[in-house]
Amino acid sequence: MTTTALSKNCVDASEIRTRFCAALSAMYRAEVPLYADLLDIVARVNAGAVTAAPTPARVEIERHGAIRVGTAAELAMMGRAFAVMGMAPVGYYDLAPAGVPVHSTAFRPVEEAALARNPFRVFCSLLRLELIADPALRAEASAILDARRIFRPEAVTLIERHETQGGLDEADADAFVAALLETFRWHEEMLVDRETYERLVASHRLVADIVAFRGPHINHLTPRTLDIDAAQEAMRAQGLEIKDSIEGPPRRAIPILLRQTSFKALSESVRFAGDAGAPGQHTARFGEIEQRGAALTPKGRALYDALLAQASAGDAAQPYTERLAQAFIAFPDDLETLASEGLIYVRRMGDMLEPLTYEDFLPVSAAGIFQSNLGNEQRETYGGQSSQAEFEAALGRTVLDPFALYAAMAEG
Repeated sequence: MTTTALSKNCVDASEIRTRFCAALSAMYRAEVPLYADLLDIVARVNAGAVTAAPTPARVEIERHGAIRVGTAAELAMMGRAFAVMGMAPVGYYDLAPAGVPVHSTAFRPVEEAALARNPFRVFCSLLRLELIADPALRAEASAILDARRIFRPEAVTLIERHETQGGLDEADADAFVAALLETFRWHEEMLVDRETYERLVASHRLVADIVAFRGPHINHLTPRTLDIDAAQEAMRAQGLEIKDSIEGPPRRAIPILLRQTSFKALSESVRFAGDAGAPGQHTARFGEIEQRGAALTPKGRALYDALLAQASAGDAAQPYTERLAQAFIAFPDDLETLASEGLIYVRRMGDMLEPLTYEDFLPVSAAGIFQSNLGNEQRETYGGQSSQAEFEAALGRTVLDPFALYAAMAEG
């Protein structure tokens, strides 16, 4: 079949993305029952917020997931898989300075029409093997990762077919969703024995989570709430073990960027290779929710980062949430000022100002969520420089500049 002939029958990328997101949500609900409780909480909170802020249709289906891969080959194929669903890599995030030995990008739609259809995002991290201090363990981890195959052969075949033909028909689109879903599935049986697993954990729990398993199981699937403070209290009232504080900026009249919280990671049963004894326990997957606000311009982001640093360097005897709120008094909190001072991206519609939604992530917040679910025993930081060029070489393409994307949307 020629590309021209197929184009008349191929399934739109946004439709494939929507089908995959729905299938992933159903699978994760079955694997992590607390995820269903989280969705119920978010639905109740969002329904209560409708009178003050009508819920956009996209919020109801909006999700972001997170996965962690171990090799350049895995990252490159993951990028090709997401391209089938109309998702491109946006932004570069180095989490090593915050004590997490990975660097990342966000795969997401970039066009407004596609974002409106389904803004499904996946925060995809690549292990930085060079940050494993023990040379012998580093070599062993590399060999384990090189030997595994996280994609089903049929998924690879359909990715290649999409690239060759310029799309997938109905049958192939459904087959692609089913095959790719297996990459994100939880596998109780590990690739490594108990002793190797314990050495990987001793290096860093995230290293064990990436290296020891058959694939990059989805480790959280995040719904969007319109009031994260209310959702946090609802989670606490329901008895969920939650983070002490919300990651990101403080509560504001005009929300900015991204605020996130989560219930603590679950302890899940695992079976070690060659071990017929009692199963072990692995802690990694958790339940996260987020509230999205306005996208900041470079000027706004510079002010945000400066105020965040000010709060972090403040009096340690004062609660961080109080320091954060005090620091952010200096950040304007009305729409006209935010727009006139060039701190946020807006679209002007006559006399109205419409803030553009922040579609991306915050490295500090991501690291804070990760660390809170690893336990307090692992708070080290890593030296060395950010390595965006190495990440892009592994991915096989450059990542897109989020500021350029927002500027184009504001002008359009």
